[in-house]
Amino acid sequence: MSSVVTAKDLSLTFATSDGPVHALSEVNLEIEKGEFVSFIGPSGCGKTTFLRTIADLENPTGGALEINGMSAREARQARAYGYVFQAAALYPWRTIEKNIALPLEIMGYSRAERDKRIERTLDLVNLSGFAKKHPWQLSGGMQQRASIARALAFDADLLLMDEPFGALDEIVRDHLNEELLKLWRRTKKPSAL
Repeated sequence: MSSVVTAKDLSLTFATSDGPVHALSEVNLEIEKGEFVSFIGPSGCGKTTFLRTIADLENPTGGALEINGMSAREARQARAYGYVFQAAALYPWRTIEKNIALPLEIMGYSRAERDKRIERTLDLVNLSGFAKKHPWQLSGGMQQRASIARALAFDADLLLMDEPFGALDEIVRDHLNEELLKLWRRTKKPSAL
């Protein structure tokens, strides 16, 4: 197995008017390809900050971080991961298929390849038939599944998920957790955080 995420003594301190806030302190972690890892802890303990650091949305103040053998910045530029945020983060003026297509367009995939990937990922998240709908026409759970489809569309080795079901009711959240686990078992390719 090869490592998708390696953190060595990773630290991140925010300077605030009230003094420094130590969001991450000497985190050591290695995640192998194909692993499914969950970070559990109270609000404010650094889970989101760690994911944002992996995604190169925050810069560590100490230690080392590698994603697929690259720096976080190189991994972001190489689009080495998909990211699913707490909220669906879909563009309301784009249809579901066009939201999913966005990273594929940016990465230069042909129209035929984009269409194939959109169809495949919509099927994986049980949203076939909703490609032409806009986000506001879907339930919150369906929007989150569309967001997951977008993150999976370009076959990244790493899928970062920041409490994507946190704002949903318990029944929908449990269902989506089950669907994600089924999806992960079917593909057995990406690592998920």
